[in-house]
Amino acid sequence: MLNKYARAFFTRVLTPFAAFLIRRGVSPDTVTLIGTAGVVAGALVFYPMGEFFWGTVVITLFVFSDLVDGNMARQLGRSSRWGAFLDSTLDRVADGAVFGGFALWYAGGGDDIVLCAVSIFCLASGQVVSYTKARGESIGLPVAVNGLIERAERLVISLVAAGLAGLHAFGVPGIQYLLPVALWIVAVGSLITLIQRVVTVRRESAEAEAAEEAEEQEAAGEQEARGSGAAK
Repeated sequence: MLNKYARAFFTRVLTPFAAFLIRRGVSPDTVTLIGTAGVVAGALVFYPMGEFFWGTVVITLFVFSDLVDGNMARQLGRSSRWGAFLDSTLDRVADGAVFGGFALWYAGGGDDIVLCAVSIFCLASGQVVSYTKARGESIGLPVAVNGLIERAERLVISLVAAGLAGLHAFGVPGIQYLLPVALWIVAVGSLITLIQRVVTVRRESAEAEAAEEAEEQEAAGEQEARGSGAAK
């Protein structure tokens, strides 16, 4: 849902910046690589130390590269399979770094093995949710479902909660509990989304196989009818 509305809004907002980078000779691939490096650094440097506010600020500054690089490619007329592959692959790297940073904090200074496990589940389930759609499409199925929580929702819920939880270091009481709540929401939502996509792929697969079988039976019937006509 957020992909549909937020992406369109920020694409319009970031178009002038994308045009500026093009004039400076910056390539979309460069923006993709720098953006991912910034997200990974922000997540794996700040989050394991419990610096959620500043970590989220750094990540947010770089996460918009995911919109800027695509905008640049469209303006240049260079949309390509390689660009789409690189962008999608590095998205998985960035997502893994964010939830990996949470897991490292709860395994260390955060001292909460349950939330460490929940963070790892968020990391793994997010990867699998993306994989189910990509794999379904690769075998010719439309996978006509988005699910409850997509990548945009996972990031927004987690980063907003982490940034607000970081305000606890500035003296805001009780707000640190937002992050654990957010991680549980993302974990449950990701599980539901995974189930939705698996069920959809199963249904579409059965429908496709039934359609292929019907076509084969129809072709066999037509061939038999032609054979009977020739015999007469």
